[in-house]
Amino acid sequence: MTHTAHFKVWRGDTDGGDLRDYEVEVNDGEVVLDIIHRLQATQAADLAVRWNCKAGKCGSCSAEVNGRPRLMCMTRMSVFAPDETVTVTPLRAFPVIRDLVTDVSFNYDKARQVPAFVPPKGVPAGEYRMQQVDVERSQEFRKCIECFLCQDTCHVVRDHEENKAAFAGPRFLMRIAELDMHPLDAAADQGLVRAASAQEDHGLGYCNITKCCSEVCPEHIKITDNALIPLKERAIDRKYDPLVWLGSKIRRRQG
Repeated sequence: MTHTAHFKVWRGDTDGGDLRDYEVEVNDGEVVLDIIHRLQATQAADLAVRWNCKAGKCGSCSAEVNGRPRLMCMTRMSVFAPDETVTVTPLRAFPVIRDLVTDVSFNYDKARQVPAFVPPKGVPAGEYRMQQVDVERSQEFRKCIECFLCQDTCHVVRDHEENKAAFAGPRFLMRIAELDMHPLDAAADQGLVRAASAQEDHGLGYCNITKCCSEVCPEHIKITDNALIPLKERAIDRKYDPLVWLGSKIRRRQG
């Protein structure tokens, strides 16, 4: 079955822009990205859009569809009524380059600020061993495709430009949480306490666990429940729990 859909697509650049109206053909089984490609082919050859795999694994085609951060390649047209207007706009949290393409370099800057995995001393790279339960615990976070939808929907980033310098955002706080729970990470031996660093250097305290990041994740990662809340608990325990504080002092003295 084929029907004609009414699309509103944001067109513009760094100097501004507005929504343009398009009537476009929609076929069974198509996704929003198919329609954007049809618009490029038939009505708007200069429409800028970022995409790559069209399979929900590269994270390139992030946009806001009817106000919700989504991957265009994973948003089926069947979820909209035939007479419903579909509005496609660029990610609101990041500066527009042109049309649906935004400058997400903020995220790469934050990625560089997270200290990498620190190998354990005296253990060759091919000899790392860890329990299967520890592998499974962090495997969920490794499913991230860096679409940055969680970064876009996080109101700390989205609605408060002044927070960006101090706040890494859910994607990179999740990365810190993954490293913090890694049994072979030896960052603490070099004086880096990842939970404390998340609080002091990466703005963990700004997160008020609304779970909006988890709700838009196309990989269904439970970012808030499995990464951010446990990371907050470890940061607080280290700072305020007297037994944890005493244990850290004893271990440091023994070292």
